Amino acid sequence: MENFTFYSPTYFAFGKGTENEAGKYVKKFGGTKVLIHYGGGSAVRSGLIDRVKTSLEQEGLPYVELGGVMPNPRSGLVYKGIELCKAEGVDFLLAVGGGSVIDSAKAIAAGSLYDGDFWDFYSGKHIEKALPIGVVLTIAAAGSEGSGDSVITKEEGMLKRGTGSEALRAKFSIMNPELTESLPAYQTACGATDIMAHVFERYFTNTTEVEITDRLCEAVLMTMVKETPRVIADPHNYEARANIMWAGMVAHNGIVGVGRSQDWNSHAIEHELSALYDCAHGAGLAVIMPSWMEFVYKHNVMRFCQMATRVFGCKMNFEDPEVTAKEGIRCFRRFLHDIGMPINFEELGAKEEDIPVLVDKLGLGDGKTGGFVELTSEDVASIYRIAANASL
Repeated sequence: MENFTFYSPTYFAFGKGTENEAGKYVKKFGGTKVLIHYGGGSAVRSGLIDRVKTSLEQEGLPYVELGGVMPNPRSGLVYKGIELCKAEGVDFLLAVGGGSVIDSAKAIAAGSLYDGDFWDFYSGKHIEKALPIGVVLTIAAAGSEGSGDSVITKEEGMLKRGTGSEALRAKFSIMNPELTESLPAYQTACGATDIMAHVFERYFTNTTEVEITDRLCEAVLMTMVKETPRVIADPHNYEARANIMWAGMVAHNGIVGVGRSQDWNSHAIEHELSALYDCAHGAGLAVIMPSWMEFVYKHNVMRFCQMATRVFGCKMNFEDPEVTAKEGIRCFRRFLHDIGMPINFEELGAKEEDIPVLVDKLGLGDGKTGGFVELTSEDVASIYRIAANASL
């Protein structure tokens, strides 16, 4: 196990009705004027935004609103939010939604205390400070409610880039699994896929002797394999949704990845798909992650055998471990198909002829990515080709 530091200061309020305490937590963490940031109309139609407003009013907290966050959140709304915060003297952001809303709020929080272009932070500049953020979570997926990460799409050129900073960790996150019960099955499945991908990016490591985090990763993955079909079959299964919601936070707040090298190539490769085609991030990951696995598994066959046997219950073939490794990858792809996810370009709405564009946008040039296996531009093109033609 490698040396590490771990800092996860977010205060979590989990359970039924907790969204009604949003105002109390904003006040607890020093907010005096709030920007309520949210996405489409569902948060309004469901009455959630009204409940949040009531909780702020009960604490005597003034607020302004900015809705309209889209999946794969856009830079244009971030600029608008920064202007609003500066003009209105906002000192606390309250993100009501899923990962896209939270990521957009984080970008606004950083940009509001910066004299330059917020996109500098998504081009390599480190974030030193940001306005405090609170979260009312409505979908289990990105894990942004517990992480210091944010991903934004720049509309000029449709570039999707990420950043990370401890300054972006939410002061509090309200997590009521009931708020996810109205999600369409497809969005639920996309979220589950993203959660599993966050774990796999950490699970496939070149660091040895990391049994504790291996087992933590496997516990989250096995939870998703068990609980996701249950909520697809019964959207109102509170207990299954509760397990998934907490799994999403655990998957991405850092705890399952300490002390070990990580990958993140699948996320980078997928980001170009969702930037170009505006597909759901989880759906893109469902296409890319098993394809990446097929391309790299020979780098450490036994780690893929470990996934196959521990997570998917495959029988170990000691005479030919590659058989077990490949069966584990097939089980993962079959699971994704069974919960309603696309498994190839055609099902996703992507085009094989666009692979050169996707590779170019990734920006590797003649260089390589880091991770479990270093990848060249040609390697990435090969992964896209596997993804384009994947089948069960």
